[in-house]
Amino acid sequence: MEQQPINEIRQLLQQKIFGNRCVDTFNPYSRAIFNRLRICHTAGIGVHHLKCNKADCSHEQYQYHSCGDRHCPNCGGLKKEQWLQDRMSELLPTTYYHLVFTLPQELRSLVMGNRAVLFNLLFDAGHHTINTLSADKKWLGAKPGIVSILHTNGQDLSFHPHIHCIVSGGGINVDGCWVKEKRANGNYLFPKPKMEKEYKLYFLKKLHSLLDQQKITTPDTSALKITIEKLSEIRWNVHANAPFGGPAQILEYLGRYTHKTAITAHRIKEINGTSITFTYKDYADDNKQKQMTLSHEEFARRFEQHILPKRFVKIRHGGYLAHNGKNKRIAAIHEQLSLPKPMPKVIIPFSLQMLQRTGKDYSLCPSCKAGKMEIIASYLNHNGTLVNINELNRQRTKNKASPYRHGRASPPITTTR
Repeated sequence: MEQQPINEIRQLLQQKIFGNRCVDTFNPYSRAIFNRLRICHTAGIGVHHLKCNKADCSHEQYQYHSCGDRHCPNCGGLKKEQWLQDRMSELLPTTYYHLVFTLPQELRSLVMGNRAVLFNLLFDAGHHTINTLSADKKWLGAKPGIVSILHTNGQDLSFHPHIHCIVSGGGINVDGCWVKEKRANGNYLFPKPKMEKEYKLYFLKKLHSLLDQQKITTPDTSALKITIEKLSEIRWNVHANAPFGGPAQILEYLGRYTHKTAITAHRIKEINGTSITFTYKDYADDNKQKQMTLSHEEFARRFEQHILPKRFVKIRHGGYLAHNGKNKRIAAIHEQLSLPKPMPKVIIPFSLQMLQRTGKDYSLCPSCKAGKMEIIASYLNHNGTLVNINELNRQRTKNKASPYRHGRASPPITTTR
């Protein structure tokens, strides 16, 4: 099956999936997310008014705002590039390993009903496992750098929560000194059985604790305790992949996984009046590439499963990459290893990012090919009407300055007799 034009797929996703009537049955938070995805790059969000700065041209055009939502299949590309640029200064001359912490399928329905709590536990268990084994001098005797990323979906959009971790081979000890990796052959970071055992014990111990504290919602506590007991007797899988080849491979991997949504438009082959067809990799069948066709309603239901809890942080850092004091630690490691100072983090303008990615200067006037397109006005959709942002800001400033706000004064009361 040939793929429909990508722009057509993006429009049909908004119309047939994110605008489907079945969305009305979702919870209010999911409905709000789907609505933002539905109106992405339309007047429903807002528009920039641009004009060529060349006096003898004065070409004008309009550019719709993107929704910027992290779940949107059409957004996030530039945020990803900026995030990757920021990570460049944190890479060190050491081996980096890729670990994946998964959960037994028996726990998936429980996680579905307790997402924020158990997603947090998944992160905690993964980081605990890495830090505990790293602290053992047999394996490292130091604290490595950890970047962990939550994924909730399988290739077929099923609910399959797991975290990917990128872990440095070296680390810093309690004195802040760099400790070189001890795995001379570089084939693995820790023995797989030890990781799996530590991970399982910690996760189940904390799950018991959450259950006792009544922080877990479940229809049958007794049945859950029986399930936990059974899960304590089976092997839990931690994938330990071969180490990365170098910084370029690390960043390529991060680029694929950090800002990934449940599915991208490039995997979708066709959207017709009743169904949607997309490609997926069947890991159970020797990683073969296959196609799956779902109704619009079923696709929307599967997509909704992967909407993250409000303000939930899906990318986390641990070890010497933990946010508090990270820049100082990185600078100290560079000094110890006689490396150049870390590259400063800079915000790259949109036009320059697009030039780097595509080789095309999007700020160039499409009419005269000489002037630059400049924003002369921006409009936001406010209560169903496009309103100039400057006017909106003036109105908000005026309201904040009102003496009647926050109980500072009361408006005068007039009475008639």
